[in-house]
Amino acid sequence: MTDRHPLDLPELRPLWSAVHDRLSTGRPVSRVRSGPLDDAGREAVADLLGLDRLPGTEPTIPLAGLDGAVLDACGRPVRDVVTAILGPIHDRAAERHHRTGQRDALWAWLADHEVVTAQPALLEWVGHLRTAGLVDGSPDRTRGLMTAALTVLAALPVGGEPLPVLAARLLDGDSHALDDGTRLSSLVLRALAVLYGTDMPDAAEGRRTLWSRAGVADDELSATVLAIGLRPGGEGPVAGISRICAGAGHPVSLTLAQLRSPGEFIGPAGPVHITENPSVLALALRRFGRQCPPLVCTSGWPNTAVIHLLRRLAEDGAFLHYHGDFDGEGIRIAAHVMAKTGAAPWRMAAEDYRAAVTRVPSGPDPGRLTPAPWDPGLVDSMAELRTAVVEEMVADLLLDDLADHRHGE
Repeated sequence: MTDRHPLDLPELRPLWSAVHDRLSTGRPVSRVRSGPLDDAGREAVADLLGLDRLPGTEPTIPLAGLDGAVLDACGRPVRDVVTAILGPIHDRAAERHHRTGQRDALWAWLADHEVVTAQPALLEWVGHLRTAGLVDGSPDRTRGLMTAALTVLAALPVGGEPLPVLAARLLDGDSHALDDGTRLSSLVLRALAVLYGTDMPDAAEGRRTLWSRAGVADDELSATVLAIGLRPGGEGPVAGISRICAGAGHPVSLTLAQLRSPGEFIGPAGPVHITENPSVLALALRRFGRQCPPLVCTSGWPNTAVIHLLRRLAEDGAFLHYHGDFDGEGIRIAAHVMAKTGAAPWRMAAEDYRAAVTRVPSGPDPGRLTPAPWDPGLVDSMAELRTAVVEEMVADLLLDDLADHRHGE
C-alpha cells in the first residue's frame, strides 16, 4: 500500500482540490480561491503559509506563495503534491481543442465523402447530422455509423433485395442492422427523404414506402423502364423484344424481372440518351419512327429497373447522356442518375439553362435548389433567374441532337 503524502490532510483537502481544478484548466494560474474552510482548515492553511493570523473562510491564495510554502514543507512543487494526492492534472483547454478538432474533421470528412459530393442534396443530410451531434459523444462511434450509412447509400438503388438480405450483404452479415427503429436505419431513411424531397416518415408504412423507392423489396413486375430505339445484340428474349419494338417504331417497356434474367443481351455500343419525361420519347418517336436512336426514360425519379438497364448498357460499352428538367428536383434527379450510372450531362450546363429561360420568361419557381456537381454555375444561374424550365420546352433542341444518331444513317 502506498504511503499517504505528508500534506494529504483532511483539513487541507479543499485547498488541494481548488489547486488541482485550477491547474487542470490548461490556462495560466496566478491565484487560487479555496473554501469554504472550517476552523481546522483555516488553521492548517495559516500554518502551511506561515501566516500570523487566520485567513477567511474562502481565501484567495497567490500560487507562487503557495508553491514556495509547499517546497519548504516537503521539497516538491505544488503541482507534484496535488498530483500525488488527487491524481494527474489534466489540460481541459487542450482536451476541448482536441475534441473540437476531431468533430470538425469528422464533419469535413462526411461532407467531402464521394457519396455526398456525387449527390450534393445530401449536404442537407450532413447538416442535420451535425446539428444532432455525435453519437454517444464519440467521434469514432459516429464515424463508424456514418460509414455504414454511406455504404448502404452507395449501394442503392438495389434490385429488389429484402431489407435483411441487403443488410447482411453490406454490413458484415448483420441481417438486423437495418431493422426498423435502429439508429442506422433512421440515418439512411433520412438521407433518402432528403434526396427524394419528402418528409421523414413517422410511421412504419411510410418508411417501407421510402425503402421501396430505393429498390428494396421492389416488385419485379411493377418496376419497369420505358425505352425507344433500343437494338441490343443477342438472341435472348429481352434483346429480341427490344429489337422488334424498335424496328416497328414502338416503345418497349421492360420489367425488372426481365432485365435481371434477359438471356443473351449485348447492349449497343455508342451513345444512348436519357430523358426524364416520357413526353420527350413520344416526340422522338413521332419525328424519327423506325429510325429512332436509343433513348431511355427515367419517368421522374428512376426506379430499380431504370438504373439496372442503364448500368447494363454502360457495361456493354454505351456512352450515356442525361437530360432532365431545370428545376430543383430535376437537378437532384440528374445528380442521382449520373452518380449511379456514370452518365454525362446533356445540354444541362448553366449556358443551356440561361438560353432555355428565354423561351419561358414567366415560368414557375424552381423550388429548393441543391448544387449540380457537373456545373457549379448552373444552380447559381437558377437561383438568380428563379425560373424553372421543363424538358418539353427544349425538346426540339434535344431531337436535333438525336438526329445525328438516327438508325441506318
